[in-house]
Amino acid sequence: MCAQPDTKPGLLRLLIQAIRGEEQDYTRGGINRAIFLLSVPMVLEMAMESLFAVADVFYVSQLQYNDAVATIGLTESVLTLVYSIAFGVSMGVTAMVARRVGEKQVSDASVAAMQAIYVGVGLSLLIAAGGLLYAEEILTLMGAGPGLLETGSNYTRWMLGGNITIMMIFLINAVFRGAGDASIAMRTLWLANGLNIILDPLFIFGFGSFPAFGVEGAAIATTIGRGIGVIYQVFHLLRGKGLIKIHRDNIAVRWDIIRSLLGLSAGGTGQFVIQSASWIFLVRIVSEFGSAALAGYTIAIRVIIFTILPAWGMANASATLVGQNLGAGAPDRAERSAWRAALFNMIFLGFVGILFLLLAESIISFFTVDPEVLMIGVRCLQIVSLGNVFYAYGMVIMQSFNGAGDTRTPTIINFFGFWLFQIPLAYILATTLQGGPSGAFAAIPIAESVVAVVAILIFRKGKWKEVKV
Repeated sequence: MCAQPDTKPGLLRLLIQAIRGEEQDYTRGGINRAIFLLSVPMVLEMAMESLFAVADVFYVSQLQYNDAVATIGLTESVLTLVYSIAFGVSMGVTAMVARRVGEKQVSDASVAAMQAIYVGVGLSLLIAAGGLLYAEEILTLMGAGPGLLETGSNYTRWMLGGNITIMMIFLINAVFRGAGDASIAMRTLWLANGLNIILDPLFIFGFGSFPAFGVEGAAIATTIGRGIGVIYQVFHLLRGKGLIKIHRDNIAVRWDIIRSLLGLSAGGTGQFVIQSASWIFLVRIVSEFGSAALAGYTIAIRVIIFTILPAWGMANASATLVGQNLGAGAPDRAERSAWRAALFNMIFLGFVGILFLLLAESIISFFTVDPEVLMIGVRCLQIVSLGNVFYAYGMVIMQSFNGAGDTRTPTIINFFGFWLFQIPLAYILATTLQGGPSGAFAAIPIAESVVAVVAILIFRKGKWKEVKV
């Protein structure tokens, strides 16, 4: 009897398949294999997105004045509202596209993708108008002093005025993820971030006769990098070989689908607006303790984002698997996929948390030599990383709700967890009990852990399996 050849692809071959983005059916076969093929490009994609945050703050910190780093912190806290809208609509389009792909209705998935682009363009134009006209007022509202306004208002104006690049990268990548074409989304962020890393020092410090723009240069470089990434995405939608294609037959505006998408996205946007607003309040509380406190907090949070965003890649993989398997009529497989992805994510972020606890000073000192900024940054990194295991599970379960089209449940959980719990707790610990910045930092892992536990308990009930998209 002849030995049968091993038809199971080895780890290296699976890795190559994941990065290349070979077309797969994620509603069949092993769940571990499906998670691996989807999560590898998604994790790498989000790792590239996290480099935007780290690269900007690294180069700007070399300017040797705290107001420059504080400018990024204040502007990013406002930009979280833009990210919230982009994330929210992205959740809606990922759920819709994934469900249509699972039902084998690829042409309908392409129509939904086009409507998402129309929604994103309209929203970004409104945000750009407000940012260009009221940059100084926005920074003042966030607690910026005269010195910060002088050095940072143009940074804020560039970032808000060019927010269409943020919106489009998130939305179009969400289309690719929903279709299972995660490798295209990954390559988009590789291109955009690679350009940002090259352009950042050029625009910030100048080169030869090329002028130095200071902190404003970081915004210019980021906007250019993301803009070219969007051009790359559009090229693939028009000329690519993926499932989703844009052509004359599906560019018509479909108000029925836009209304459905906005309804589906409202919950997703709401949950991130709630979470982002809580971060804005945290920044506002920290800013009361001076620019050094704000700079230390900004550096630490950028380092945390560097690891949290790749973990979101695993959560996004879970959302795609849940959506496609529900579309294929396999709710039990959808649930198993979510629990398995959460376990893998917990192992990853748990390991990262241990590293942060042990190496916090070495990590933060890479970005600053100011003793006060260093001390606050180390303290923030260590305190926040205590909740890593809960973050890991919570983000996967929340995204699994969204992938199923149940955006309402995470919105309610976020409202109670962040607005009614985290914000008051941060104020009490930092101000009333005089814990200073550390009090605000401590509220983050406490609230995130509570949110994760509640999400897990509700997810186990299984009502998300009955949501229609």
